[in-house]
Amino acid sequence: MISTWRKKRASRKSNSKKQIEEKNMELLMVPSHFKCPISLDLMKDPVTLSTGITYDRVSIETWIESGNQTCPITKKVLKTTLEPIPNHTMRKMIQEWCVVNKDHGIERIPTPRIPVTSDEVTVILRKIESCCKLQQDSESSRELVMKMRKMIKESTRNKRCFVANGAGKILSSTLVGFTEKSSVYEIETMEEILSTLTILLPLDGESKSILGSKSSLNCMIWFLKCGSLSSRRNSVFLLKEIMRMEETWRVEELLKIDGGLESLVKLVKEPICPTTTKASLLTIYHMVNSSQLSNEKARSKFVDLGLVELLIETLVDCEKSICEKVLGILARICNSQEGRKRANNYALTIPVLIKKLLRVSDLATEFSVSILWKLLIEKRDNVVLINEALQVGAFQKLLLLIQVGCSENTKEKASELLKLLNLHRGEVECIDSLDLKNLKRPF
Repeated sequence: MISTWRKKRASRKSNSKKQIEEKNMELLMVPSHFKCPISLDLMKDPVTLSTGITYDRVSIETWIESGNQTCPITKKVLKTTLEPIPNHTMRKMIQEWCVVNKDHGIERIPTPRIPVTSDEVTVILRKIESCCKLQQDSESSRELVMKMRKMIKESTRNKRCFVANGAGKILSSTLVGFTEKSSVYEIETMEEILSTLTILLPLDGESKSILGSKSSLNCMIWFLKCGSLSSRRNSVFLLKEIMRMEETWRVEELLKIDGGLESLVKLVKEPICPTTTKASLLTIYHMVNSSQLSNEKARSKFVDLGLVELLIETLVDCEKSICEKVLGILARICNSQEGRKRANNYALTIPVLIKKLLRVSDLATEFSVSILWKLLIEKRDNVVLINEALQVGAFQKLLLLIQVGCSENTKEKASELLKLLNLHRGEVECIDSLDLKNLKRPF
């Protein structure tokens, strides 16, 4: 209690100090030439256009990126260059003014890092291309990629500049080049490339197409099996991007790689971090999503690897986002006869699916109903399975779902399930009342 009182007192003092500083700022007149003509705020990174007018970098770059090619003040067309030039003299004057007025609560603006230019980016990318084509030692390539990654991480603007100049395509081609020309993987260089590509996500279509080549896929699967935690993480992020294109032949290529599917399942079984687990689940989802022959093969292989049981165990205790992805994969796998058979034979399947109804999200509920429909409607004569669903409260949950509201497709499936379950209600009925406690309706 004393601790709470002290926290409140400290909070009041902090708020009071902040209000005083804001009041001092209001009383202090900022020189007009220190203000950005666009935002009318004190400039933190003053830059000058070819017209001679100075603006804050963030404001003028937002103006230019919106498609404007004129100076906001003079209205003159920027013919020579759209790249603003840092105004160091103005910045030093603003910093000196901040120091003089520090008693008024003014903090000295830090000296900004000069962002990378398109010319600098082009030079770096050409050097990386050259190193790969000439098959020079990988050390120089690695140093260039490390330098590039450092620049990208400095600011969002730098990242945009590299993306605009085709960094994704060049790095993807470089990775493919090393995998095809090297008899032994240049592990350290490839790890740097994978790491940098991950920072550049989302990649453009051309970059993903290059990364989807046979040699590149082999490289990423190799890292999934043998690489460090960070390289495994980066590889699955890129695989997710490639599989998102949902091109059948890429699934075929991945199926041919020894240990590829096992590596994805392992990331779910032995998670590195939540984001890696989600990336692995999304990769699997895109591989089993359609009804193409390659996707059916993928479903069959995943079932043989015990993915159905693993996913159901994962559902017992997982966060919302992972739960939705797991249910989405199960819904696709249960399109196959062998997938439904494995799910029906696993003791946790029905209780866990019923538990997730109305508990996670609308999407999770729709997936759960879809899976239950596939499992129970086909096995109309399986009294044991139907009674198990009734024991864990399936009838009440589905009835409440229709009353609360859901999509037409889900409503139809829930109605069919209710008709089936209703035939056996007299035999056994049991429900956990806590499961419906505190349920909030949307109306």
